Amino acid sequence: MSGLRVAMLCPVFWPEVRRGGERMIHELSSGLIARGDSPTVITGHAGRPSRGVEEGVPVVRVPRLPDGRLQRREFESYLTHLPASYAALTVGRYDIAHAWFATDALVAARWRARTGRPALLSYLGIPNHVGLMAKRKRLEITQRAIAGCDVTVALSRSVAAEFRHWFGLEVPVIQPPVDVHQFVPGPPRTEEPTIVCAASVEAAAKRVWLLLRAFPLVRREHPRARLLINRPRDEGLAASLADPAAGIELVDLDDRDALARRYAEAWVSVLPSTGEAFGLVLAEALACGTPGVGTDTGGIPEVLDRPEVGCVFSGDEHDLARALLEAIELARDPATADACRTRALELSSEECTRKYEELYRDLLAR
Repeated sequence: MSGLRVAMLCPVFWPEVRRGGERMIHELSSGLIARGDSPTVITGHAGRPSRGVEEGVPVVRVPRLPDGRLQRREFESYLTHLPASYAALTVGRYDIAHAWFATDALVAARWRARTGRPALLSYLGIPNHVGLMAKRKRLEITQRAIAGCDVTVALSRSVAAEFRHWFGLEVPVIQPPVDVHQFVPGPPRTEEPTIVCAASVEAAAKRVWLLLRAFPLVRREHPRARLLINRPRDEGLAASLADPAAGIELVDLDDRDALARRYAEAWVSVLPSTGEAFGLVLAEALACGTPGVGTDTGGIPEVLDRPEVGCVFSGDEHDLARALLEAIELARDPATADACRTRALELSSEECTRKYEELYRDLLAR
C-alpha cells in the first residue's frame, strides 16, 4: 500500500515551543517518514505564512493573530490560528487529519465533514474536572472535537479512565514515542549524586518549587549532591534560582544532545508535577539508563511501572526527598541502567509509529 499523507495539526511547534507534545509530533512524523509515509506539520506562529523542511519534517506555518484580549478573559488558548490552519489543510491533498490539541481538532472535524476523510485527536492532557474547567469554552470545545473526529487517542491508561468517567467514552491508548536512538546511555555518571529536572520552572503545575524545598533534605544525606534545573528564559527568575553553594545549577536543556548527555550523567531524573498525562521526560531519561522520580498520579506510574526503574511519591517535600534518596541508592545498583533502558525500549518511537500507522489505515479502511 502506498504511503499515507498525514496532516499533523498543532497550535505551536519547534523551535517556538519544545515541550513534550511538540517532541511527540516530531518523533511520530520522523517515524512515519522512515516508514514511507508523508506527514506534514501544520502549525501557527507569530509571523507570515511559510513552508519548509525542518529537521527532516515538512512544516507549514500559518499566522497566529494576537490573542491578548482572549487570554485576559481566560478563553481557551490557541484559537486565532484556526482559520488559516483550516485553509492550509483544505489546499493540501491529505488522506487523514491528525490533531494534537482540541482547538485544532475543530479544524480536523470540519475538514472531515467536508471531505469524508478521517480525522483523529491525540489528547495531550487529562480530561478531568480541573483540566476541563481551567479555561472558558474548553469543555465545549473538547466535546465538539471528540464528536467531530473519528477517534480520540489517550496517552495513558490513566487518561483513558478519565474519558470513561467524564464522557462515558472508551478510547484507545497509544503511549508517546521515545527516541531511543537519540537518548542512549552515554558518559559515566558524575562522581557526586546528580539530580536533573527538565521541567519548565515557569509552569506552576510542574512544581519545581517543591523540588527546591526537597533538595536541602537530600543534601543532608549527600552534602555534595547537585540539582540541575532547566534554565528559564526570564533572567530575573534565573538569577533568583541559581545557588551553586547549595548545589543548585541552571543548565540549558532545550538542545536534545545536551539533554541526552545530562540524562546519562545524572543519577536521577525527577518530574514533581501533577496532572501529567504521561511523563515523557522521565521516559527519555530511562532510555539513557537513569532512574526516575515522579508523582503517583496521572500517567507517571505507568512510566515508572516497576521498582527497578524509579520511585513515586505522593506527599510533601519530605516524601519527595525520600523518593529521591531511594532513587539515588537505586542508581548505585549496576543492574539499574539496563532495567531502565529495557523499559524505555518498550516505548520506542518505532513502536508508537507502528501503532499510529495501523490506526490510520484502519480509519481509512472503514
